[in-house]
Amino acid sequence: MHKLVNYILLASAFSSLFLFASANAYFNVTYLNTTVMLYKNTSAHVVESFTILMSNSSVAQYNQDRRAINLTLSEWQHVLSTDLLMEHIINPTGSLHNVTLLPGPVGYAYGYGGTAVITLEYYVNNVTTVQTIAPREFKYTFNDSVLNFQHSSSGESLPLNTRFNIIIPKGTEAISVYPSPDFPSPSFTGNYTGDTMFSWFESEPLNEFTFAYTQQQSMESEVLDYFSGIYYSYTDEIYVVVAIAVAALGIYAYTKLR
Repeated sequence: MHKLVNYILLASAFSSLFLFASANAYFNVTYLNTTVMLYKNTSAHVVESFTILMSNSSVAQYNQDRRAINLTLSEWQHVLSTDLLMEHIINPTGSLHNVTLLPGPVGYAYGYGGTAVITLEYYVNNVTTVQTIAPREFKYTFNDSVLNFQHSSSGESLPLNTRFNIIIPKGTEAISVYPSPDFPSPSFTGNYTGDTMFSWFESEPLNEFTFAYTQQQSMESEVLDYFSGIYYSYTDEIYVVVAIAVAALGIYAYTKLR
């Protein structure tokens, strides 16, 4: 009887230990970095990195799921039990394209479990709108409806432990930025001449987000764009003219040879 009680107590201890380990087996998204690289055609390349913290008992599961390279974004959301693993820049009038998801290797955390970085890349259209404001000068305005961060009663804002970056093309200049970025600081004249990357950190309100920049087009680029436009507008007609010219040269050469 005494031995039976010992076995029961031992089994209960192992059961409690298992339940404790299961309760401590979890994943947690601890940091989000969203970078939007703007193009001159109103689209953008977005790279998002999610830093994951996991317990010791979760490392094996993460590695197993990582080897299943065909897991979708929604499946990873289920694995990690988080809704933070998502696209934070969306296209209000269409879908994203060229989406890739790359779960990184585990780096072991001292005295705990491990960390890993999941990278999500995709391309989005209609991130900016463009208008001509002067001869060979264009203004690009960021479309704030593409932002898909946390929503609260006071509006949209960056979650804790989040960094949001915008990179504008070289040769452009930011002219309107609100709220003021945490990086870089404006020059003593209050502008961002020469800066191409702008960053906002956690808890920044985004409900009145404004971002615009200008681009000066050279005379050479304008001429090239003009003739490129003509080419694409009249491609079929150009092919017909070329075909007629080739046929005429063939007939002329044939006549001369005879």
